[in-house]
Amino acid sequence: MYEVATRKERLTIITTILTSNPNHLYSLSYFSELFGSAKSTLSEDIAIIKESLKKYGKGELEVLMGAGGGVRYLPINNADDYDTLAAELTRKLSNPNRILPGGFIYTADIFYNPYYVDKMSKALWSNFSKTNPDFIITAEAKGIPLAMGVAKLFDKPLVVARRESKVTEGSVVTINYVSGTSRRIQTMSLSKRSVSEGQKTIIIDDFIAGGGTVRAIFEMMKEFQITVFGCGCAIATKEPERKRIENYKSLFTLEKIEEETQTISIKPNF
Repeated sequence: MYEVATRKERLTIITTILTSNPNHLYSLSYFSELFGSAKSTLSEDIAIIKESLKKYGKGELEVLMGAGGGVRYLPINNADDYDTLAAELTRKLSNPNRILPGGFIYTADIFYNPYYVDKMSKALWSNFSKTNPDFIITAEAKGIPLAMGVAKLFDKPLVVARRESKVTEGSVVTINYVSGTSRRIQTMSLSKRSVSEGQKTIIIDDFIAGGGTVRAIFEMMKEFQITVFGCGCAIATKEPERKRIENYKSLFTLEKIEEETQTISIKPNF
Protein backbone atom coordinates (compact mmCIF):
# COMPACT_ATOMS: atom_id res chain seq x y z
CA MET A 1 0.00 0.00 0.00
CA TYR A 2 1.15 3.51 -0.78
CA GLU A 3 1.29 6.03 2.02
CA VAL A 4 -1.33 8.77 2.07
CA ALA A 5 -1.76 9.76 -1.56
CA THR A 6 -3.17 12.97 -2.93
CA ARG A 7 -5.91 12.91 -5.55
CA LYS A 8 -3.39 13.90 -8.23
CA GLU A 9 -1.19 10.97 -7.24
CA ARG A 10 -4.13 8.54 -7.25
CA LEU A 11 -5.29 9.75 -10.65
CA THR A 12 -1.79 9.32 -12.08
CA ILE A 13 -1.22 5.83 -10.67
CA ILE A 14 -4.71 4.52 -11.51
CA THR A 15 -4.43 5.83 -15.07
CA THR A 16 -1.00 4.26 -15.48
CA ILE A 17 -2.17 0.86 -14.18
CA LEU A 18 -5.30 0.78 -16.33
CA THR A 19 -3.77 1.99 -19.60
CA SER A 20 -0.76 -0.31 -19.19
CA ASN A 21 -3.06 -3.33 -18.91
CA PRO A 22 -5.91 -2.98 -21.43
CA ASN A 23 -9.03 -5.08 -20.91
CA HIS A 24 -7.81 -6.29 -17.50
CA LEU A 25 -10.61 -5.95 -14.98
CA TYR A 26 -9.59 -4.28 -11.71
CA SER A 27 -11.96 -4.24 -8.76
CA LEU A 28 -12.42 -1.15 -6.65
CA SER A 29 -11.17 -3.25 -3.74
CA TYR A 30 -7.80 -3.54 -5.50
CA PHE A 31 -7.37 0.23 -5.60
CA SER A 32 -8.89 0.63 -2.13
CA GLU A 33 -6.24 -1.67 -0.67
CA LEU A 34 -3.53 -0.02 -2.76
CA PHE A 35 -4.25 3.50 -1.54
CA GLY A 36 -6.17 2.86 1.67
CA SER A 37 -8.99 4.98 0.26
CA ALA A 38 -12.75 4.58 0.42
CA LYS A 39 -14.47 3.06 -2.62
CA SER A 40 -16.67 6.13 -2.93
CA THR A 41 -13.56 8.30 -3.26
CA LEU A 42 -12.08 5.95 -5.86
CA SER A 43 -15.34 5.98 -7.82
CA GLU A 44 -14.96 9.75 -8.11
CA ASP A 45 -11.35 9.36 -9.25
CA ILE A 46 -12.34 6.86 -11.92
CA ALA A 47 -15.13 9.15 -13.14
CA ILE A 48 -12.56 11.95 -13.63
CA ILE A 49 -10.18 9.66 -15.52
CA LYS A 50 -13.01 8.30 -17.67
CA GLU A 51 -14.13 11.79 -18.67
CA SER A 52 -10.57 12.93 -19.47
CA LEU A 53 -9.75 9.92 -21.64
CA LYS A 54 -12.97 10.28 -23.60
CA LYS A 55 -12.51 14.05 -24.02
CA TYR A 56 -9.08 13.67 -25.60
CA GLY A 57 -9.86 10.48 -27.53
CA LYS A 58 -7.32 8.33 -25.70
CA GLY A 59 -9.51 5.36 -24.91
CA GLU A 60 -12.44 4.57 -22.67
CA LEU A 61 -13.02 3.18 -19.22
CA GLU A 62 -15.70 0.54 -18.85
CA VAL A 63 -17.22 0.27 -15.39
CA LEU A 64 -18.95 -3.00 -14.55
CA MET A 65 -21.31 -3.11 -11.60
CA GLY A 66 -22.00 -5.97 -9.21
CA ALA A 67 -19.97 -8.34 -7.06
CA GLY A 68 -17.74 -9.38 -9.95
CA GLY A 69 -17.49 -5.89 -11.37
CA GLY A 70 -14.75 -3.33 -11.55
CA VAL A 71 -13.14 -1.08 -14.13
CA ARG A 72 -11.07 -1.76 -17.24
CA TYR A 73 -9.45 0.29 -19.97
CA LEU A 74 -10.47 -0.08 -23.63
CA PRO A 75 -7.80 1.27 -26.04
CA ILE A 76 -10.22 2.95 -28.45
CA ASN A 77 -8.41 5.61 -30.49
CA ASN A 78 -10.07 8.51 -32.24
CA ALA A 79 -10.27 8.79 -36.03
CA ASP A 80 -7.48 11.38 -36.19
CA ASP A 81 -5.00 8.94 -34.61
CA TYR A 82 -5.81 6.29 -37.22
CA ASP A 83 -5.62 8.81 -40.06
CA THR A 84 -2.18 9.91 -38.89
CA LEU A 85 -0.95 6.31 -38.66
CA ALA A 86 -2.38 5.43 -42.08
CA ALA A 87 -0.69 8.41 -43.73
CA GLU A 88 2.67 7.82 -42.07
CA LEU A 89 2.84 4.10 -42.83
CA THR A 90 1.55 4.57 -46.38
CA ARG A 91 4.40 7.00 -46.99
CA LYS A 92 7.00 4.66 -45.48
CA LEU A 93 5.73 1.52 -47.21
CA SER A 94 5.61 3.30 -50.60
CA ASN A 95 9.35 3.99 -50.51
CA PRO A 96 10.85 2.26 -53.59
CA ASN A 97 13.95 1.36 -51.54
CA ARG A 98 11.78 -1.37 -50.00
CA ILE A 99 11.50 -3.32 -53.25
CA LEU A 100 13.28 -6.67 -53.08
CA PRO A 101 14.20 -9.01 -55.96
CA GLY A 102 11.25 -11.09 -57.05
CA GLY A 103 8.65 -8.42 -56.37
CA PHE A 104 8.72 -8.58 -52.58
CA ILE A 105 8.65 -5.69 -50.12
CA TYR A 106 10.90 -5.17 -47.08
CA THR A 107 8.87 -4.66 -43.89
CA ALA A 108 11.04 -5.94 -41.01
CA ASP A 109 11.88 -2.42 -39.81
CA ILE A 110 8.16 -1.75 -39.32
CA PHE A 111 7.02 -5.10 -37.91
CA TYR A 112 9.84 -5.11 -35.36
CA ASN A 113 9.41 -1.47 -34.38
CA PRO A 114 7.51 -1.27 -31.03
CA TYR A 115 6.02 2.12 -31.91
CA TYR A 116 4.39 0.91 -35.15
CA VAL A 117 3.49 -2.49 -33.73
CA ASP A 118 1.62 -0.81 -30.89
CA LYS A 119 -0.31 1.46 -33.26
CA MET A 120 -1.14 -1.31 -35.74
CA SER A 121 -2.18 -3.65 -32.93
CA LYS A 122 -4.74 -1.12 -31.72
CA ALA A 123 -6.08 -0.67 -35.25
CA LEU A 124 -6.49 -4.44 -35.67
CA TRP A 125 -7.94 -4.85 -32.17
CA SER A 126 -10.64 -2.31 -33.02
CA ASN A 127 -11.97 -4.69 -35.71
CA PHE A 128 -12.56 -7.44 -33.15
CA SER A 129 -13.11 -5.45 -29.93
CA LYS A 130 -16.65 -6.79 -29.48
CA THR A 131 -15.45 -10.41 -29.42
CA ASN A 132 -13.99 -12.27 -26.47
CA PRO A 133 -11.35 -14.76 -27.68
CA ASP A 134 -9.60 -17.16 -25.32
CA PHE A 135 -6.30 -16.59 -27.10
CA ILE A 136 -4.71 -15.02 -30.17
CA ILE A 137 -2.87 -17.25 -32.64
CA THR A 138 -0.26 -16.58 -35.33
CA ALA A 139 2.42 -18.40 -37.30
CA GLU A 140 6.09 -17.70 -36.72
CA ALA A 141 7.93 -15.44 -37.26
CA LYS A 142 7.28 -11.82 -38.39
CA GLY A 143 3.67 -11.93 -37.29
CA ILE A 144 4.58 -12.62 -33.66
CA PRO A 145 5.15 -9.01 -32.48
CA LEU A 146 1.87 -7.83 -34.03
CA ALA A 147 -0.08 -10.79 -32.66
CA MET A 148 1.46 -10.26 -29.22
CA GLY A 149 0.34 -6.63 -29.37
CA VAL A 150 -3.24 -7.68 -30.13
CA ALA A 151 -3.12 -10.35 -27.41
CA LYS A 152 -2.04 -7.74 -24.85
CA LEU A 153 -4.95 -5.49 -25.83
CA PHE A 154 -7.37 -8.38 -25.26
CA ASP A 155 -5.54 -9.38 -22.05
CA LYS A 156 -5.28 -12.90 -23.50
CA PRO A 157 -2.36 -15.28 -24.18
CA LEU A 158 -0.62 -15.67 -27.53
CA VAL A 159 -0.29 -19.07 -29.22
CA VAL A 160 2.29 -19.58 -31.97
CA ALA A 161 2.05 -22.26 -34.67
CA ARG A 162 5.61 -23.40 -35.44
CA ARG A 163 7.15 -24.40 -38.73
CA GLU A 164 9.16 -27.02 -36.85
CA SER A 165 8.07 -28.72 -33.67
CA LYS A 166 10.28 -28.37 -30.59
CA VAL A 167 10.82 -31.00 -27.93
CA THR A 168 10.03 -28.39 -25.25
CA GLU A 169 6.45 -28.12 -26.53
CA GLY A 170 5.57 -31.74 -25.88
CA SER A 171 3.04 -33.58 -28.04
CA VAL A 172 2.03 -31.64 -31.17
CA VAL A 173 -0.47 -31.71 -34.02
CA THR A 174 1.22 -31.30 -37.41
CA ILE A 175 -0.31 -30.52 -40.79
CA ASN A 176 1.05 -29.93 -44.29
CA TYR A 177 -0.12 -26.99 -46.38
CA VAL A 178 0.70 -25.10 -49.57
CA SER A 179 2.14 -21.63 -49.02
CA GLY A 180 0.26 -18.91 -50.88
CA THR A 181 3.51 -17.03 -51.58
CA SER A 182 6.04 -19.71 -52.53
CA ARG A 183 3.48 -22.36 -53.62
CA ARG A 184 5.58 -24.92 -51.79
CA ILE A 185 4.39 -27.58 -49.38
CA GLN A 186 5.28 -26.57 -45.83
CA THR A 187 4.71 -27.93 -42.35
CA MET A 188 2.98 -26.35 -39.37
CA SER A 189 2.92 -27.71 -35.82
CA LEU A 190 0.99 -26.74 -32.70
CA SER A 191 1.50 -27.95 -29.16
CA LYS A 192 -1.54 -29.84 -27.82
CA ARG A 193 -1.00 -28.14 -24.45
CA SER A 194 -1.33 -24.63 -25.87
CA VAL A 195 -5.07 -24.82 -26.64
CA SER A 196 -8.18 -26.62 -25.44
CA GLU A 197 -11.16 -28.02 -27.29
CA GLY A 198 -14.07 -25.61 -27.54
CA GLN A 199 -12.08 -22.40 -27.14
CA LYS A 200 -12.37 -19.30 -29.35
CA THR A 201 -9.61 -17.43 -31.14
CA ILE A 202 -8.59 -14.73 -33.63
CA ILE A 203 -5.84 -15.26 -36.22
CA ILE A 204 -3.35 -12.41 -36.63
CA ASP A 205 -0.60 -12.27 -39.26
CA ASP A 206 1.72 -9.67 -40.73
CA PHE A 207 1.14 -10.41 -44.42
CA ILE A 208 -1.43 -12.26 -46.52
CA ALA A 209 -0.77 -13.03 -50.18
CA GLY A 210 -2.62 -16.19 -51.23
CA GLY A 211 -3.75 -16.92 -47.69
CA GLY A 212 -2.21 -20.41 -47.51
CA THR A 213 -0.61 -19.97 -44.08
CA VAL A 214 -3.69 -18.42 -42.51
CA ARG A 215 -5.85 -21.14 -44.03
CA ALA A 216 -3.57 -23.75 -42.49
CA ILE A 217 -4.05 -22.20 -39.05
CA PHE A 218 -7.81 -22.17 -39.61
CA GLU A 219 -7.80 -25.87 -40.54
CA MET A 220 -5.66 -26.66 -37.52
CA MET A 221 -8.21 -24.93 -35.29
CA LYS A 222 -10.83 -27.25 -36.74
CA GLU A 223 -8.77 -30.19 -35.51
CA PHE A 224 -9.17 -28.81 -31.98
CA GLN A 225 -12.84 -27.80 -32.50
CA ILE A 226 -11.92 -24.19 -31.83
CA THR A 227 -14.08 -21.33 -33.12
CA VAL A 228 -12.27 -18.69 -35.18
CA PHE A 229 -13.89 -15.26 -34.85
CA GLY A 230 -11.90 -13.87 -37.75
CA CYS A 231 -8.50 -13.00 -39.14
CA GLY A 232 -6.59 -9.74 -39.17
CA CYS A 233 -3.35 -8.75 -40.88
CA ALA A 234 -1.26 -5.66 -41.47
CA ILE A 235 -0.85 -6.02 -45.25
CA ALA A 236 -2.77 -8.07 -47.82
CA THR A 237 -1.98 -8.18 -51.52
CA LYS A 238 -4.64 -7.18 -54.03
CA GLU A 239 -3.84 -10.24 -56.16
CA PRO A 240 -4.90 -12.94 -56.09
CA GLU A 241 -8.30 -11.39 -55.38
CA ARG A 242 -9.69 -14.73 -54.26
CA LYS A 243 -7.67 -15.96 -51.32
CA ARG A 244 -7.85 -19.16 -49.32
CA ILE A 245 -9.29 -17.33 -46.34
CA GLU A 246 -12.46 -15.22 -46.28
CA ASN A 247 -13.65 -12.32 -44.13
CA TYR A 248 -10.19 -11.15 -43.17
CA LYS A 249 -9.40 -7.58 -42.11
CA SER A 250 -6.26 -5.90 -43.43
CA LEU A 251 -4.87 -2.50 -42.51
CA PHE A 252 -3.27 -2.01 -45.93
CA THR A 253 -3.76 -3.39 -49.43
CA LEU A 254 -0.60 -3.86 -51.48
CA GLU A 255 -1.94 -3.21 -54.98
CA LYS A 256 1.23 -3.70 -57.01
CA ILE A 257 5.02 -3.61 -57.02
CA GLU A 258 6.77 -2.64 -60.24
CA GLU A 259 10.47 -3.44 -60.21
CA GLU A 260 11.13 -1.78 -63.55
CA THR A 261 9.72 1.61 -62.58
CA GLN A 262 10.63 1.14 -58.92
CA THR A 263 7.14 1.97 -57.66
CA ILE A 264 5.00 0.56 -54.85
CA SER A 265 1.25 1.13 -54.78
CA ILE A 266 -0.31 0.60 -51.36
CA LYS A 267 -3.45 1.98 -49.79
CA PRO A 268 -4.77 2.05 -46.20
CA ASN A 269 -8.07 0.40 -45.25
CA PHE A 270 -8.68 2.24 -41.97
